[in-house]
Order: sequence, then structure tokens, then C-alpha cells
Amino acid sequence: MNALVNKVQLIGRLGADPKVHIFGEDRKVSRFPIATREGYKNKKGEWIDQTQWHQVVAWGATASLVEKLLSKGQEVLLEGKLSSRSWEDKDGKKHLTTEITLNDFFLTQRKAS
Repeated sequence: MNALVNKVQLIGRLGADPKVHIFGEDRKVSRFPIATREGYKNKKGEWIDQTQWHQVVAWGATASLVEKLLSKGQEVLLEGKLSSRSWEDKDGKKHLTTEITLNDFFLTQRKAS
């Protein structure tokens, strides 16, 4: 049996322009939401669309490419892995976030000029 691998592949549309943060001397991170959509027919034969939102994070050179090439509404195929992290808000409440750490992406459409 092959080793089990944490791998995610999605095709979807960006819900917002990527937000880029630079910290330290040479660290860059980019975050953006992506929407995937699938549909099905219910018992009445009506078509139902379901949209799922996923948070994506890119680091380093990949973050630079995301910043340069991606924008809101653009369709993209992405590949990455699921990552979970916990954080505490200003009120001391703990949160758990699961996001996709981006490894690579492919444009399915050209960026609008």
C-alpha cells in the first residue's frame, strides 16, 4: 500500500483578492478564500447548488506568484495540503482553523486586464 498523503486538489473561484503580508526581512505570506461549487437534484427533481468556502495560505515564492497572478473571481486549480492551527483572539477565546497550504496552482483562465 502506498503511504498515506495529505493532499488536496480543488478547482474554484477566488472570493477576494489575495491579501499579502510581509514580515521579517524576507518572509511573505498570502491568504485568500476560494469557493467550490457542486450541485445535485433533490427528491423533487430541483437542482440545488452548494458552495463551499476554503481558506488558502501561500508562503514565500508561491505567495509572490499568487500576488502577481491571482485576483477576485478568477478560476484556479490548486494543489496543497490541509493544515490546522489554533489561535487566541483578543478576548482570550481559543479558535481552531483548518486551511489549505498551497503548493502549486494553475490558471484555468487568463487574468482580466
